[in-house]
Amino acid sequence: MLLRDYVTSELDRYVELCNFTDDELQYFKLKASGKNNVQIADTMNICYRQVTNLSKRVRVKMARV
Repeated sequence: MLLRDYVTSELDRYVELCNFTDDELQYFKLKASGKNNVQIADTMNICYRQVTNLSKRVRVKMARV
């Protein structure tokens, strides 16, 4: 399931329980809004590799919840 397919209450629950860093939280919110990784890299002003690393860390934290 894609993050943009979650309802607001589910997204809020992940934010509360996953203990995201600031960058992870920004990535999470941008991804939930429907942006792809290239757009996220541009928005966050970081390279694509950093975005893929953020993606992995966020998915790991979400899987633990």
